[in-house]
Amino acid sequence: MGPPAVGNRLTRPGAPIGLLGGTFDPIHNGHLAIAAAVRAALDLAGIVFIPAGIPPHKPGLTVTPGEDRRAMVALAIASEPAFSLSTIELDRPGPSYAVDTLAQLVGNGVDGSRPLEFVLSAEAFAGFPTWREPGRILGLARLAVVPRAGARPLDVGWLDEHLPAWRERVDFVDCPLVSVSASTIRDRVRAGLPIGGLVAPAVADYIRAHRLYTDPL
Repeated sequence: MGPPAVGNRLTRPGAPIGLLGGTFDPIHNGHLAIAAAVRAALDLAGIVFIPAGIPPHKPGLTVTPGEDRRAMVALAIASEPAFSLSTIELDRPGPSYAVDTLAQLVGNGVDGSRPLEFVLSAEAFAGFPTWREPGRILGLARLAVVPRAGARPLDVGWLDEHLPAWRERVDFVDCPLVSVSASTIRDRVRAGLPIGGLVAPAVADYIRAHRLYTDPL
């Protein structure tokens, strides 16, 4: 059985698809703002959200079960036709390496083999050379790099100085800096504080109904 279909809510045949991966524990309004900004800036057909199975960059960290994170993503994007969900990493055993995900998507013909834009933060991009097979990743997709509050800002000048061979495969997208983080939201839930305005209302309802993030650390 192949990976779950992605992009089935998209229009404009041939336009690129953005891929936004993450632990999404939980998905919050910052993720949604980044997705909207990248889609508009790069004229993408849509954004596919890909919850990680076992994040390789967070060894030993306990994460919420994949089914809960999948459900929260689905709730958060339900009202946006250009956003869709893939469970490709949740369905694949082992660590969720980006190169494996991209190779699987490309190998199975993502929505007519559209070009792909892999979205990552400037903080993640700074460490990108240490990822598994970064050169192969760049052969499978372009990178859309977005700023992150508190992280070192990166731009074309930085890229030309440090990684000039990658210049033609990287797009820097100017997004609003969003200070909200998943860890802050989890801490607020544990402290009994409201999270309205930080996550979609349906996500807040799900967290409350399923008593997520209530156990002490």
